[in-house]
Amino acid sequence: MRQLSEADRDAIRLAQDPKFARWLEQIAATGGCAHPVHLSGSSTTRDATTGEILHHYDTRDEPAERLSVRCRNRRATVCAPCSRLHAGDTFHLVRAGLLGGKNVPATVRHRPRLFVTLTAPSFGPVHRTGDRCRPRRGGGDCEHGRPIGCGAVHDAADSLVGQPLCADCYDYPAHALWHGHAGKLWDRFVIGVRRHLASAVGLTQSRFPDHARLSFARVAEYQKRAAVHVHAVVRLDGPAGPDDEPPAWGTADRLADAVRTSAHRVVVHTVYSLAVGELALRWGVQVDARPLRAADGPGPDDEAVAAYVAKYVTKGAGETGAGTDHRLPTWDDIDAAPLTDHVRALMRTCWRLGGLPEYAPLHLRAWAHTLGYRGHILTKSRAYSTTYAALRADRAEHAGQDAVRGTVTDANWRYVGSGHTPGAALIASGIADDLAMSREIAREETRPVGGDAV
Repeated sequence: MRQLSEADRDAIRLAQDPKFARWLEQIAATGGCAHPVHLSGSSTTRDATTGEILHHYDTRDEPAERLSVRCRNRRATVCAPCSRLHAGDTFHLVRAGLLGGKNVPATVRHRPRLFVTLTAPSFGPVHRTGDRCRPRRGGGDCEHGRPIGCGAVHDAADSLVGQPLCADCYDYPAHALWHGHAGKLWDRFVIGVRRHLASAVGLTQSRFPDHARLSFARVAEYQKRAAVHVHAVVRLDGPAGPDDEPPAWGTADRLADAVRTSAHRVVVHTVYSLAVGELALRWGVQVDARPLRAADGPGPDDEAVAAYVAKYVTKGAGETGAGTDHRLPTWDDIDAAPLTDHVRALMRTCWRLGGLPEYAPLHLRAWAHTLGYRGHILTKSRAYSTTYAALRADRAEHAGQDAVRGTVTDANWRYVGSGHTPGAALIASGIADDLAMSREIAREETRPVGGDAV
């Protein structure tokens, strides 16, 4: 036993527990969650009319007198099983807004729909992939004595890609503040799209909701230069939402024109600061608005767009190279994090600016680990499609865990811990791998010969 690792010894200890079989059932029920949340308490279900007790559950009968539930973390680097579940929910949420389903009519697939990409502006030249990075015929150095060009050819794996040519020339305060105002820029962008659509057909902005409704789902993605850009599915409906057809003037071309116009016109001014001044923040000059494919027409495929968004929302900071998956309580934590000099400089800028009273509403220190960006990775308008809560409720109903009509449930729960012991982590990882393999086998069995599974 002494020659075994701590994890192996702990796994043997668990296997010898009389309630090991029930413990395995709990781990399997969480899908092999890497960081389960442990709860203690009870629930009692009664008949709403007679008060008769129909079912009673108490964790005192469970192993260690607790119940384990999923952590529900979306990041694959933190918990792969829960991130896989979150990716599936995201796929169905986005897909429902494109093709219908989940209480969204199938007619939405024939509406004007765009796949929009909005980028951040330039805060200074960075190394990039492609042909020659940044060729300069005359060469030369910047005021800090560094070359203003780069004639190398970088591949995607080159660590220089995304790093500034000169860190002293790079506008780190503007980069951090742009992230802090990205949510407001998006809100102004959506308002601008509605305004442009209304004016294009002779309507006032206040009358636009009487004729049409703009619905969207957007995901934020960090580029190599550690700047967020936005991918969004934008759809035009009638005034009642998905159940209502848009007006005859609501075409994909007109919607695309409104998107491009709004993206180029939107500006958000920061509050004045002695340290930075007042900045005018805008979207980058690169704006892409492509109509989504209808039937066999041109444009990006609906399923591919939904799959792309679902894949990205599970990426952690370790995969994107921008920030960390956890908050940084102190300045010293920035130095200790395994980051590039560029990302670390952005975090330090967030920390410095976050100490100024004029930027207090941006909470830059609290969001230094995400480089000042404090928005959700995925957000949507209310009428776009279903919700994560509804999808979880559907899954619970499918598993027979939904509430029965005519009953009342009294629940009393308290948090008692989280995570696994070394042996439990080893067993949970094996269960997660087995479940993943079972899904892959099932996917292969349903895949048609010579093609991909639908």
